[in-house]
Amino acid sequence: MLPPLDDLLASGLFGEIDPPQRLLMGPGPVNAHPRVLRAMSADLLGQFDPEMTGYMNQVMALYRPIFGTQNPWTMLVDGTARAGIEAALVSLVAPGDTVLVVDFGRFGLLLTEILGRIGARIETVEAPWGEVVPMDAIAAAIERVQPSVVATIHGDTSTTMAQPLDGLGALCAAAGALLYVDATATIGGMELAADRWGADIVTGGLQKCLGGPSGSAPITISDPAAALIQGRKHVEAGIRRDDISDGAGPRIGSNYFDLAMIMDYWSDKRLNHHTEATSMLYAARECARIMLGEGLEARYARHEAAGRAMTAGLRAMGLTIFGDDAHRMTNVTGVFIPQGVDGERVRTMMRNAFEIEIGTAFGPLQGRIWRIGAMGYNAMQHKVLITLGALEACLRQEGFALPAGEAVRVAMEAWDA
Repeated sequence: MLPPLDDLLASGLFGEIDPPQRLLMGPGPVNAHPRVLRAMSADLLGQFDPEMTGYMNQVMALYRPIFGTQNPWTMLVDGTARAGIEAALVSLVAPGDTVLVVDFGRFGLLLTEILGRIGARIETVEAPWGEVVPMDAIAAAIERVQPSVVATIHGDTSTTMAQPLDGLGALCAAAGALLYVDATATIGGMELAADRWGADIVTGGLQKCLGGPSGSAPITISDPAAALIQGRKHVEAGIRRDDISDGAGPRIGSNYFDLAMIMDYWSDKRLNHHTEATSMLYAARECARIMLGEGLEARYARHEAAGRAMTAGLRAMGLTIFGDDAHRMTNVTGVFIPQGVDGERVRTMMRNAFEIEIGTAFGPLQGRIWRIGAMGYNAMQHKVLITLGALEACLRQEGFALPAGEAVRVAMEAWDA
């Protein structure tokens, strides 16, 4: 018989989790869609149960249109979005390979961090934070360094900028390079066009525009990238089989993130590489079902309307938007903290008084801007308006003069523009 709850708590056992119902309007994560949370509560299955492998095959089919691809190798990497990034890079890049990184924010720097650990020879082509890298500059860099891989972010939430990618795959192919794209911050909210871009690997995450929890990384892999990866295959000793052969290339430097073995796990071979994160697979499946049920064009239009309304409302308060309007992400808006206003005190007031979270910033933008998101389940008119109204109240509390109610009025008009 268990002791009374008070005795258990006194002994160091904490109470049941009961988080506050916050509205997450930062750069991610955001509130998960209730349908996704319900799907995650479904019963677990054995990893090779026919029902389970059937769900895996469904996930592969569901994510192809989301990535804008016909790639057979479209699946999940178990782990946060960074797991997908690391699996892509460690499986494509061997020590000593030359990689060109398109760097325009914190997450371009992350690519260089991961590649440095792999032992790649890293070259970069850069733009100041708040801008994107011109395509002619990328073309010149490709010609100059002759990389085996070009790696870029699609939308970098640290700067709220979206890098144009049409034509980049053709430049890479002409130089004999493969193209990797991190679409963590845009998948589900801005169009992905892996095939049209000529991207060889694109990775994402659930916790932003897809409206799910962090913990699963959708990925799509082209046939040329798959061939390179399979050429580096080295099956671990305990699961070797006669029907799966090692490749002749250098062994991939990670076991868990070895895409060659993960691909065989998702294929009809069902190589016992790891145990699929069942509840996260359910979540990823439901995220995709919700998105495709809404319709891709409608989904992108909703995010565009939310970003447009948020930006218009912030400007109506007299605030200055950060970055280049021509290349702004639709789902995250950067805004300068007004002179004389304590940005962290405003964020704390938003959280404590209104149960709304907005984001801070990194690197050279730390303490200078807020990042306010409207994505996935939160890219809704009423959530944008509530956030703007709360921010107005907090700014007034800080003594910042602004026109009363104008932000909400302007945002409502902008939503339908």
